[in-house]
Amino acid sequence: MSIEGSQSASNLAASSTVASSSYTPPIKYILSPAHLAAFQRSNTHAEILEFVDELNESVIGVRLQDAGDGSERTRPLLSIFDSVLDIARATPPVDNKMSRFGNPAFKTFYDKVGEASHDLHLRIPNLPAEAIPEVEVYFKEAWGNKQRVDYGSGMEFNLLCWLLCLVKLGVLTKDDYSFLVLGVFWKYIEVMRYLQSTYWLEPAGSHGVWGLDDYHFLPFLWGSGQLRDHKHLRPKAIHDPEVIDAFAKDYMYLACIEFINSIKSASLRWHSPMLDDISAVKTWDKVNSGMKKMYSAEVLGKLPVMQHALFGSILPFPRPEQDPELAKALAEEGPPELDEHGHVHVKGETGWAMDCCGIP
Repeated sequence: MSIEGSQSASNLAASSTVASSSYTPPIKYILSPAHLAAFQRSNTHAEILEFVDELNESVIGVRLQDAGDGSERTRPLLSIFDSVLDIARATPPVDNKMSRFGNPAFKTFYDKVGEASHDLHLRIPNLPAEAIPEVEVYFKEAWGNKQRVDYGSGMEFNLLCWLLCLVKLGVLTKDDYSFLVLGVFWKYIEVMRYLQSTYWLEPAGSHGVWGLDDYHFLPFLWGSGQLRDHKHLRPKAIHDPEVIDAFAKDYMYLACIEFINSIKSASLRWHSPMLDDISAVKTWDKVNSGMKKMYSAEVLGKLPVMQHALFGSILPFPRPEQDPELAKALAEEGPPELDEHGHVHVKGETGWAMDCCGIP
């Protein structure tokens, strides 16, 4: 996919011109529809979409078991995820009979990951030490939200941003892309499943705020990319238990369906209607194309998700002087309406806090 105004993903590392003294811990910038529109016009938005697409292209026809062992650049990332899993195993859930969701032990786990984060990042070859305070913010936010004890596609987005930062800093290269999806990202999904089931993380909003299952979006996007040119499997195959059993070890999309079936007893039609609808599409190519459009519109294009997005010097947010439309829109829009949780409400609309984080 060619995105006008953005650099090729193969040159993302070269596109980062941040001086070593200019690294800035990322913060939230998107407080209104005007900010969201500015983000959608920005080079950062274009780079993110192109990164997603380049990763997608890298896994077409590649099975999970053919991912390989990674490179000297990517293996440390697997080691880091193993350490996060070790922290979780050393932090068991506490007795929480008052609520099915949101085990308080997750907050302890979250703090432990934060305490270990700097040392974990020192394992990454060629990562400038002065960049760690900026990069690690995305890493820490990728495991869930400490206050709400929940997880959704916004936290998954932080993992994507973490990887993109490492690419822009030259730590990872395009040669790593296939393994980033089938090795690194899939390891992240495995760790997240442990966290979700151990601490009963609340899905962030309704179906994880536009996640395709309760929590995730990207494994379905890249998983459909894996299957895009498959000669025999079709989207309707997700309803065939024998196909799922035979091919879940090879393809992320089918592995996700297998996992959903393992934890939910009702029909896919009842608990995952969007996945059920998608299964009626004739080809994986159309599913994959639709997934990419959906991610842009329903994740990157939704204020309840992107008001939590973080921007620093590596993934910058456009300043008003760089985007005259932003300055004009902000003047017309006035200050945003925030609820008691600090979440944005669009004037004349209700329910955004519930959509955002599940908090009434």
